[in-house]
Amino acid sequence: MNVFADRRARLAQALRAAGGGVAVIPTAPERQRNSDNDHPYRHDSSFHYLTGFDEPQAWLVLNDNGESTLLCREKDPAMEIWDGLRLGPAAAPAALGVSHAGDVATLDSVMPELLAGQAAVWFPFGVQATLAAQVDGWLATLRARARRGVQAPTSQRDLSPLLAELRLRKDTEELALMRGAARISAGAHARAMRFCGERFRAEPQGSVREYEIEAELLHEFRRHGAQSPAYTSIVAAGANACVLHYAAGSTALRAGELCLIDAGCEVDGYASDITRTFPADGRFTPAQRALYDVVLAAQQAAASATRPGARQRDAHHAAVRVLSQGMLDTGLLDRNTVGDVDAVIASAAYRQFYMHGTGHWLGRDVHDVGEYVSLDEAPVEQADWAGKRVLMKPARVLVPGMVLTLEPGLYVRPAPGVPERFWNIGIRIEDDAVVTDTGCELISRGVPVTADEIEALMRG
Repeated sequence: MNVFADRRARLAQALRAAGGGVAVIPTAPERQRNSDNDHPYRHDSSFHYLTGFDEPQAWLVLNDNGESTLLCREKDPAMEIWDGLRLGPAAAPAALGVSHAGDVATLDSVMPELLAGQAAVWFPFGVQATLAAQVDGWLATLRARARRGVQAPTSQRDLSPLLAELRLRKDTEELALMRGAARISAGAHARAMRFCGERFRAEPQGSVREYEIEAELLHEFRRHGAQSPAYTSIVAAGANACVLHYAAGSTALRAGELCLIDAGCEVDGYASDITRTFPADGRFTPAQRALYDVVLAAQQAAASATRPGARQRDAHHAAVRVLSQGMLDTGLLDRNTVGDVDAVIASAAYRQFYMHGTGHWLGRDVHDVGEYVSLDEAPVEQADWAGKRVLMKPARVLVPGMVLTLEPGLYVRPAPGVPERFWNIGIRIEDDAVVTDTGCELISRGVPVTADEIEALMRG
């Protein structure tokens, strides 16, 4: 448990540097699915980051001296028959390395004692609907004791920025888990490609439903020890690939179409996030291949721009330039109408076919915590995600240990002036990148990415 104790110590140090006080971090509540069933339980990411404890109904209280208290459920043999064993407060200090532990049923009586005499109370703002009201109740209890010399915290402060900065740079243990998750997810994508290749070799004029492909992904996740998908898997057949957040449905994938899969598993609280696009029957058409190679070149440019000292947004700008040039070269955009590549970028004409950013932080959450801008620098005029000139803070500088995705794409819907051979083609290529001392490491390349490699895999 040394890694969790170290994280708590670093948070305590951050509290001291920010003026002191006590931090209150609840885990996630249980969520009801229907009248007699709950959704599968998943802990709060920051709570688990600091404790490694995955039971529901638990709280961590940490003061700026590093003293920690865990409140959790008491042992209950009758309930454990139904829901499984509980750690219990008596075993928690030895098991989790916390200073103290108590029964979560005593939360409202214990919290005023833990907050008394503290300069400030820190908790994540806007995360749980009732948390602010609970804190107000504890403070009201303390203020009622003011004539007895009891002091209540005089300020409430948002803990989320401090936690985000701690979580943004991954330690050795975190990177090992993320590499494991990426390895499993890459294997699942390769399995889906092989599955489609085998089906269409056996029945060239047949089809495969999206949910069948999703089932292959889920099977591979679980059989290698992943607890769950990190997010709802996107399995998009044909024109569905032009819907950015399309969920796997029942559409039939047919020969000659592309299949876009955006899927990743979660291992011990850490996510992976991979996208691959492949031909249903294992053979790209010339039009599909032309656009695919443009997107792959854009991802390669984004990876080259991802290195220590670079800005987080540099990868997006690098990808946009390659994609814009590719749109001109393939005829997706008419040079006579939109001009050269600089004009395409300046006017944001590329957004007809590429309308999202090129990456996001990755970690315990798929879209992980952490600022994307440098808070210490003054705003400057620059291009935003849409290509418009705006006054905004520069993107933050990358440092080793950060993990982010690189995911350029092209999405071509039928429209006047768009060559018909490209209609309904949606392509995205996404990998997980760890910023290293010299550049970045793509930890999800266990699945083929070039068109030739994909076709070779699908041929078996």
